[in-house]
Amino acid sequence: MPTLIAAPTRIEAAGNKPKIIEEYIGRVNSRIEAASVAHMRSPAGWVEPGQTPEFDEFTVVLKGLLRVTHKEGSLDVSAGQAVIAHAGEWVQYSTPVEEGAEYIAVCVPAFSPATVHRDSA
Repeated sequence: MPTLIAAPTRIEAAGNKPKIIEEYIGRVNSRIEAASVAHMRSPAGWVEPGQTPEFDEFTVVLKGLLRVTHKEGSLDVSAGQAVIAHAGEWVQYSTPVEEGAEYIAVCVPAFSPATVHRDSA
């Protein structure tokens, strides 16, 4: 039988400014470890610490622009575009434009604070 996810769980975000993370599927909201699906809204000027996660992250930008910095440069991902950050690769997410960004992130396996491996401050 299908499982209804009636509402997301708000998750605390890392970064220099408040960012809204609503997890629909994942370790917190649905107790699923195979994958996580979250709706993200980050403000202008938001920057997250760099990370070297143990999971692949598939991101679809709905509004605004998400910058993905990596060891060889950066990618600007605009509304209607997507990006894949591969497990084991260092990345840093930010939203440098005035409108910020709204996006859906899918992590396989599910996001976990223990497997994201954020840079120390």
